Amino acid sequence: MYDVITMGRIGVDLYPLQTGVPLARVSAFGKFLGGSATNVAVAAARLGRRTAVITRTGDDPFGAYLHEALRGFGVDDRYVTAVPGLPTPVTFCEVFPPDDFPLYFYRQPKAPDLEIEAGDLDLAAIGGARVFWVTGTGLSEEPSRTATLAALAHRAKSGPTVFDLDWRPVFWRDPAAARPFYTEALRYATVAVGNLDEVEVATGLRDPHAAARALLDAGVGLAVVKQGPKGVLALARTGETAEVPPLPVEVLNGLGAGDAFGGSLCHGLLAGWGLERVMRHANAAGAIVASRLECSSAMPTAAEVESALAAGAVR
Repeated sequence: MYDVITMGRIGVDLYPLQTGVPLARVSAFGKFLGGSATNVAVAAARLGRRTAVITRTGDDPFGAYLHEALRGFGVDDRYVTAVPGLPTPVTFCEVFPPDDFPLYFYRQPKAPDLEIEAGDLDLAAIGGARVFWVTGTGLSEEPSRTATLAALAHRAKSGPTVFDLDWRPVFWRDPAAARPFYTEALRYATVAVGNLDEVEVATGLRDPHAAARALLDAGVGLAVVKQGPKGVLALARTGETAEVPPLPVEVLNGLGAGDAFGGSLCHGLLAGWGLERVMRHANAAGAIVASRLECSSAMPTAAEVESALAAGAVR
């Protein structure tokens, strides 16, 4: 049995090794494993959890690199398969601390991770995982959309089932058509997590408390709304609530912080912690990654998170 199985995006992140420099003038890049669902699996593995990711790459050298990187992080890559004829996606970013990190996705003519087929899913593993994690990007195109919903339906809330709202309008041919698919996914999920833009896509509401209540009404048992500098709000159907401020940090690159938060959220749910402790731990994990340049290789260990929590800041 896996502690965590994630399903969704993978790719190669090419991050500039110079900060505050426009991409056109960057001369050196670092190559990293990337993709939100993949980063969450890495984050949970760094916290000691047994993880796997369901995704697809190109049949090319970058695809081979991603397999090698996953194994290096201790993430099971048996559900990562190649799609002949499609290139492994590459993502570039610019780094302008503290709050400007433009992303440039190269996922044409189609990203292999959107070619996940329902018939190829290991439904026994999905149903048996202690936590199952899917993303909104997986709903943006077929056949990934049908596969994502089929996995959720099979899971049938048999354990913590997290829907990462993960709103990237550039991945949708018609962004206005997204909400019905989000609504359907919420029927099967037990946890919804997203920032203010993402909860607005899912619910039509931007006020954090109103959006969280709407997510509960849509079917989940726990709604987590990330509010940036205002911290995180979590509402549970049981009536338990937590509103936790961010951990002070000098931001180097905010990309990947949400994925570290996600891996820690899975870890806390598996540990059976109270809601406030889960949110504080996830905030700290995200803050640590925000203080580092890269994403996957920046995911913190349990000792690093506990140290930041004890210090009251990321140092």
